[in-house]
Amino acid sequence: MAKTFIQATEVWVPSHDGSRLELGSGNYGTLHSLRDASAEMTFRHDEGLPGKAWSNGHPVILKRFEGSYFKRTELASELGLTCGIAIPVFAGEFIKAVVVFLCGDDEEQVGAIEVWYNNASVSYDMNLHDGYYGSAEIFEWLSSRTHFRRGDGLPGLAWQKNFPVLMPDLPDSAQFVRKSEAATVGLNKALGLPFVTGQQTHVVTLLSAHRTPIARRIEIWRPDAARQRLIFDSGQCDEQPEFATAYEHLGIEAGVGVIGEVWLSGIPQVRMVNVPEPSVAELNAQMAGLQTTVAMPMIANGRLTSVVSWYF
Repeated sequence: MAKTFIQATEVWVPSHDGSRLELGSGNYGTLHSLRDASAEMTFRHDEGLPGKAWSNGHPVILKRFEGSYFKRTELASELGLTCGIAIPVFAGEFIKAVVVFLCGDDEEQVGAIEVWYNNASVSYDMNLHDGYYGSAEIFEWLSSRTHFRRGDGLPGLAWQKNFPVLMPDLPDSAQFVRKSEAATVGLNKALGLPFVTGQQTHVVTLLSAHRTPIARRIEIWRPDAARQRLIFDSGQCDEQPEFATAYEHLGIEAGVGVIGEVWLSGIPQVRMVNVPEPSVAELNAQMAGLQTTVAMPMIANGRLTSVVSWYF
């Protein structure tokens, strides 16, 4: 079974008095020492990777841990972690949580994280704000010289739709502008997540290779027209390509299962899939042998547009 590019996920939530972020939930796989160390930590505003995303108000990439503000540098190095991204989840001006993905790759296992940025008051273009590319140097060179208009490429599509965009097969995608260079370095799937604050838009793109998938399964759920339940929008699973057929005519009610709880609360969660009252998504994941899900709400203009879930 392939090692995933995302190797640990954390959800940091405000403390009771709102002065710090504390660990709400996490998935560390076999990284038990990181789990134990993280459980004892908290972060103030602008402190560490979670605090930096809280302070900046937008996604933050940390391309290397050594010599940085990261608080668990020595441990991350020992465990083979190479980069991280922190994504704040706000309800208006109030922080709900910060989701942190800690990732690992090497010369043979490829992955990339990007943050693209546009300020509508000064530009029509979306440019690369920051990125981690590991050994994918050709792709990094091109990306640093590329910009997107609204609707163009993965960042431009997520920007235009203000909705997550999943591209499960980059070599055959007519919409992925950099597919030739992606194929050269082995990148074959990508997920784009938009975050809009006023006239500023950030788009996070997670890109991975066949041997290092982002996660074992990705799902995007959106409210139906009446906003009575969540319905399946899109997804990808290497091990069960036809898994989504189980969701036909089915949905997830608010509060049911992990995804339904995230819709109800607006707070990301990391949970085992064997919850007491599972939704159709957890039941499907259990049958596929998946163990953990990370569910994150996507919020625009104070309303939930979707819930994105990763399975490990």
